[in-house]
Amino acid sequence: MKNKKVVLAYSGGLDTSYCVKYLTAEKGLEVHSVLVNTGGFTQEELVEVEARAYELGVKSHTSIEETANYYSSVVKYLIFGNILKNSTYPLSVSAERISQALAIAKHAKTLDAAFIAHGSTGAGNDQVRFDMIFQTFLPDAEIITPIRDLKLSREEEIEYLKSKGVEMDFSKAAYSVNKGLWGTSVGGKETLTSNGFLPEEAFPTKMTKEHPEELELGFEEGELKSVNGEKFELPHEAIQYLETLAGPFGIGRDIHVGDTIIGIKGRVGFEAAAAMLTIKGHQALEKHVLTKWQIYWKDQIAAFYGNWLHEGQFMDPVMRDMETMMESSQKYVTGKVSITLLPYRFQVNGIESAHDLMSAKFGHYGEMNNAWIGDDVKGFTKIFGNQNAIYHQVNSSL
Repeated sequence: MKNKKVVLAYSGGLDTSYCVKYLTAEKGLEVHSVLVNTGGFTQEELVEVEARAYELGVKSHTSIEETANYYSSVVKYLIFGNILKNSTYPLSVSAERISQALAIAKHAKTLDAAFIAHGSTGAGNDQVRFDMIFQTFLPDAEIITPIRDLKLSREEEIEYLKSKGVEMDFSKAAYSVNKGLWGTSVGGKETLTSNGFLPEEAFPTKMTKEHPEELELGFEEGELKSVNGEKFELPHEAIQYLETLAGPFGIGRDIHVGDTIIGIKGRVGFEAAAAMLTIKGHQALEKHVLTKWQIYWKDQIAAFYGNWLHEGQFMDPVMRDMETMMESSQKYVTGKVSITLLPYRFQVNGIESAHDLMSAKFGHYGEMNNAWIGDDVKGFTKIFGNQNAIYHQVNSSL
């Protein structure tokens, strides 16, 4: 017979709070909640979430610290690839769900749980991401998804919790907020339709900085290792520090519109100051130190990598092959990037690198050259355009 243990992917929000009460009261299961921290919780918040879980009735609660591993196994490659979904979204939630699902599956194995549950709805991407990881690594466990299966609205969840005597700040339920190392997603009534931006109060980080600030990002082999001269041994700590500097400018706020895994269009708001600055700074440096074909082919691979990750296919072995190529491309992506921070925006001013291919030793674009003479260019141009010239001379109707 199956045991009654169910491991629940838990965040302490409305959906997972509902799941705890439903799984215990309606299903009679022994709930073991698991929170996987991918950079979105302070130590104080983790303590509060744990206390809340026990108040709701879980048998055990476990917090798994995954931020460093999340960076090294996922985020690092999003930076190497300068990946922005639909040229907008840094895959803030898409990426961390994979790390969370893998950590939860591993924990469920240690408990020998017969069931595994998550609070995803039936209209989004997370349901697919969690299900794919769980069915791959826990093929014998039954997956339970109360919010999806019962087709619940947020209002219905709130009413159910109230009926069970649960007291919580339901005003926070007006927006669904998911914070992590690589950004914070924000969903609400404004993102349910095709028009309208999120109000100021919806964003967790308030806009408190108005005067321009200069920023210097230091990269070593593609990884962010210093911010304004302050060095960090662990790149994820540099990212977190950068967020504290740039977030109060309101930088990195936007709404992503994209195709969900299940085939419908969706909108989600987000704030991701550190992610946007890191990607754009890294990309500016790459433009100077990589060859055009390195950039071209890495862009092709990165577009596929980001999309396949977004669709929950992170464990496809082809992803490891593409990571190897992207990592190889970063050998000389070392240098400093100068950026100016302004309210709601930023500007990349330039780079300094020992590997800068825009070296004055070879000439100044549009002005003079030092490595060839005019006759060299004349001869090169004649050969380079020879086949085109032959084609048009043979087939010309002029």
